[in-house]
Amino acid sequence: MTRENLDHIRQLVAQQAARMMAEDGVHDFAYAKKKAGRQLGVTEQSVLPTNAEIEDEIRLYHEIFNADEQPLELAKLRKTALITMQLFERFNPHLTGSVLDGTAGKFSQTDIHLFADSAKDVEMFLLNLQIPFESSEKSYRISDKPSKDKKEKVRKTVPVFKLETEYGIQKISVFDVDDMRVTTKKPSDGSNAERADISDLQAILNL
Repeated sequence: MTRENLDHIRQLVAQQAARMMAEDGVHDFAYAKKKAGRQLGVTEQSVLPTNAEIEDEIRLYHEIFNADEQPLELAKLRKTALITMQLFERFNPHLTGSVLDGTAGKFSQTDIHLFADSAKDVEMFLLNLQIPFESSEKSYRISDKPSKDKKEKVRKTVPVFKLETEYGIQKISVFDVDDMRVTTKKPSDGSNAERADISDLQAILNL
C-alpha cells in the first residue's frame, strides 16, 4: 500500500473517531480511534491517527456540520460549569478539557479540577448538599518525559466524582492544594493542559 493510501485511511479513521466524539458522547481518544479503526477494517497501530489529528478533525467537524448549533451548546456547557465551580468555590475549582478549549459538543463531558486539603472534604460537601454522585479514580500524566528515577512522579492518580447535569456529565477531579503548581498534560498531544478559574471563565462568557 502506498504512503498516499495509508495517509488517506489514517484520515478516514480520524474523521470517524472525531464524529463519535463530537456526536455520540465518546470521551476517550483511545477508545474512539480503536472503534473507528475496527469499523473501517484498520487494526495496525501504525495506521491509526494520533490524538492531535483526531482533535483537529473534531474542530473541522463542528465547523462543517455544527456551525450554528455547537457554539450554543458550548456556551450551555460553560455556563453550567460556572455554576458548579461557584458551588465548589472553596475548593479552588478550575475548568479544563474540551469545554474550555472549545471542541466540546452537545454530549461532551465537562472536566473540572478542584484543589483541596482532602478529597474527603469534597465528598462530605456533596453528601451534605445531597448531590448524587459516583466516585472513581483517574490517572493524569504530569510529566512529558519518562522518568529514570522511580521517585519522580510521571503520573498522578486522583479521586473523581461524577455528577449528572441537565447538559451532560461533569467529572470533578480532586487534586492536592500543592498540585496547583503542577500542570497536567493534554491527552491529545501531551502539551500542558489549560485551566481556567471562575474569573477566567466569567471573562470567556463575557459576564
